[in-house]
Amino acid sequence: MSDPPRKETDIARKIRARGLARGRLPAQIAQEIHDQCGPLFGTSRIKAHRLSHGVSLSDIVAQVKALYEVDGKPPPKLGETLLSAYESGYKRPGPEYLHYLCAVYRVEPEDLGYQNPCICGQGHASRAAVAPAADSPLPAPIGDGDADALVGAVVPRVPRMSDRPWISVHELRGPDRADGPAPIDVGEEDIVLRRTLLQLLAGAGVTLDGQFLGAVDGLRRKMDDTLVNATVSPTMLDQWEETTLGYARQYQATPSLRMLCEVLLDFSEVRRMCDRRQPLELQERLCRIAAQLSGLSGLIMINLGDHRMARSFFRTARAAADETGDRALQAWVTVRESLVPMYYGDPREALHLARKAQDLAGRGPSVAGAMAPAVEARALGMLALRGRTDAAPSARRALVRGRAVFDQLSKENTSDLVFGFTERQMAFYEGDTYTNLGDHQHGDEVLSRALTLYSPNDRVDMTLVRLDRAACKLHAGHPDAALQEGQAAILDLPSEHRSDILVHRARQLGAAVRAKHGEIPQLKDFYEALSAPHVKSPTAADARTAVPPAEQA
Repeated sequence: MSDPPRKETDIARKIRARGLARGRLPAQIAQEIHDQCGPLFGTSRIKAHRLSHGVSLSDIVAQVKALYEVDGKPPPKLGETLLSAYESGYKRPGPEYLHYLCAVYRVEPEDLGYQNPCICGQGHASRAAVAPAADSPLPAPIGDGDADALVGAVVPRVPRMSDRPWISVHELRGPDRADGPAPIDVGEEDIVLRRTLLQLLAGAGVTLDGQFLGAVDGLRRKMDDTLVNATVSPTMLDQWEETTLGYARQYQATPSLRMLCEVLLDFSEVRRMCDRRQPLELQERLCRIAAQLSGLSGLIMINLGDHRMARSFFRTARAAADETGDRALQAWVTVRESLVPMYYGDPREALHLARKAQDLAGRGPSVAGAMAPAVEARALGMLALRGRTDAAPSARRALVRGRAVFDQLSKENTSDLVFGFTERQMAFYEGDTYTNLGDHQHGDEVLSRALTLYSPNDRVDMTLVRLDRAACKLHAGHPDAALQEGQAAILDLPSEHRSDILVHRARQLGAAVRAKHGEIPQLKDFYEALSAPHVKSPTAADARTAVPPAEQA
């Protein structure tokens, strides 16, 4: 008995031969090839269908081009290399190429391993080839020497327009649009975001509701589904990169909800550009923009108090960053994600993510390499406040490591509040850590210096610094001064800037005062100030019920 075949093509050839001998259809043979070769060689479903027909990559490319010619369209750019990338799973066919591949193989997209329905809205597998009409021209007869040409032939003839089982993209768009550009994919998410942004620009009060958050998450999911697949020019990417950096400069000064709408509208445009893959260098830049915009959306969601949606955006940012292979970008996403549990979760998780970001950042100086030890120090300070005795010395060592890396950063990396790590942020993190460690005098000194570094437009961090200074006064035994400082920090904010994260931290301060000093008279005025109208998120109530650090100690 001969040895069993060891190559993918050998096994597929034997499966095909047995299937044809038993009268099985190509789709059935493809399923068997996938079942047997998939575990051994990672054979994809789309490749299994080609192997079930016994044809080469060039045969399939030729048949797709023939269908384009029948539809009166210019030849596609599909080649053997691109088709091989589809079969290996490195790339995903766009809607139009997927339509023609389904027409070639007479199967549905899900049979080729893709879940989205075909753009033609018709069933490819259910429409068998129609016999030619009496007046239809038949292809030239094949001579005896061409008998092998029948083996594996997928498109046996060129049918008439009326009886072919596929529909051209021109037909779908209608005769009045056959020569014009394809319609822009403006989804319901864009409509909701634009309406909300217009309401905000008009000064109308806006409350985050289920429809808005559904649109936000729906847009994020679409980016997950389409990473990454359209051809864009380097000039267009230059503009998107400049726009993304511009958002970083506006991040602190613009009200969070309005900022979210503007970022997500551009995020939606980037998603549309991702519908088809492009050359590797352009694809990498596009994925970087997607990662940055998604990470920025996650930061805004932290400010709005929706920690679940923030985590979702950071997951999308990680997926986009992984496409680039840039460890510095991956580290930036990870360290920014650590702020979610820092403010709304368990500091132990923040500690884990901060250390993971340090591993990704490596030994060289980088934004994440400086910020991650500072986040680690803050998380350890919170654990020390809760009674973990070994956390304090580790927190101080982490601050030293963070400061050492920070001093090596370039001016470009220390001038950006979002994609960089600034001196005022470093001072804020140091002061917050010293405050939690009980070094109130040192903490107040560092926080006071941080306040001089922030501009009046850096509203989020500046308010957090002021609330930390109020905590210093509380720990020093001055609850009245602490409440007065905290109340002033909130009242100095315009109502549209009173995001959930700031009100949440202020309520933590009030809960800490109550835990240490009981129901003192100043608490009533303090809570009345916090009850002034501000943007609420559906998760704000959950955030306010979180147990403050002082009560967990």
